[in-house]
Amino acid sequence: MNRILVIDDEEWLREMMLLALRQRGFQVIEAENGALGIELARKELPDLILCDVNMEKVDGYLTLSSLRSDATTASIPFILMTGLADQAGMRHGMELGADDYLPKPFTIEALYAAVDARLKKANVVRQEAEKKLADLRENLSMMLPHELRTPLNGILAYGEMLAADAANLPPPEIAEMGQVIYDSGKRLERLIENFLIYAQLELLGSDPQKLHSLTRSHTQSAAGVIEKHARGQAEAAKRPADLSLELEDVPVPISEEYLTKIVDELVQNAFKFSPANSQVHVALTNNSPDDVTLTITDRGRGLSTEHIAKIGAYMQFDRKMHEQQGLGLGLTICKRLTEMHGGTLTIQSNQANGTTVTLKLPKTGDH
Repeated sequence: MNRILVIDDEEWLREMMLLALRQRGFQVIEAENGALGIELARKELPDLILCDVNMEKVDGYLTLSSLRSDATTASIPFILMTGLADQAGMRHGMELGADDYLPKPFTIEALYAAVDARLKKANVVRQEAEKKLADLRENLSMMLPHELRTPLNGILAYGEMLAADAANLPPPEIAEMGQVIYDSGKRLERLIENFLIYAQLELLGSDPQKLHSLTRSHTQSAAGVIEKHARGQAEAAKRPADLSLELEDVPVPISEEYLTKIVDELVQNAFKFSPANSQVHVALTNNSPDDVTLTITDRGRGLSTEHIAKIGAYMQFDRKMHEQQGLGLGLTICKRLTEMHGGTLTIQSNQANGTTVTLKLPKTGDH
């Protein structure tokens, strides 16, 4: 049974709505003002909220804003009710995250139609989220243990050797084992981070409000962020001289956290899949009136057309041949992040000239 919270300071209207909704089989709770409504919503977590706009002290807009800013109530469908159904008021309500507007006076049929439409849509969103969660759980249960095994085996094997025979091992061998353990640990860290980010993105894809909030972020000094992380990956690959940078200092419509993730993944792959003493070029350009463009170019072995077409979750290129864990998932994360922000990620590659990955993000962030 769906539970509906009605927030209105007019007692006669609350009583009429309670009677009408209960006749349709809904469980209904009521609040006589916005402050009490916020408290009840957080305590009862209703399936739908119907809230009057014009109330003293805490009006409908403040009530909506407060509930949208709280993670426990942010996704509850919210219908605003008002006798002042002007365009400016409706727009303001929608900007705050209202799902619908019910102008007063309304008929019982209009009330039923609004409630049924919102609950039906919420149910569809919930089913999509549950399916994504089930798919994600299945993918993780199948792939996570296998992906983690290689670096974990390295850590366990060398850790066991050090614990059993450290006194008899020469210092250079101990140092070499320590380096293997460290490298395996870093690989394990990257794999776990990628799985967690991928899970987050999958779940975000079924939450329009959180997705909208996510895509309003910007990185103002993108060139500095890109340079720092590109140089960090070049140092990690022990190829700092192979990195070349061409960065315009322009804002990029994506958060610094996600821009960092994209740069780390793509530059790390460029160094992994190209030989020492060959150039890895990273460029940020502002030539288009509509887009900011980030390109990463290497002179490695390249990818076939079939490989490029198969970029997807848990898809590694020539995995048995090259023994590179996590490549497909890292690329998938970069592609999903770019597309979630209204951009595109393309790969141009051949086995003679290497690979160029190009990201285009809209300057305004509006999409």
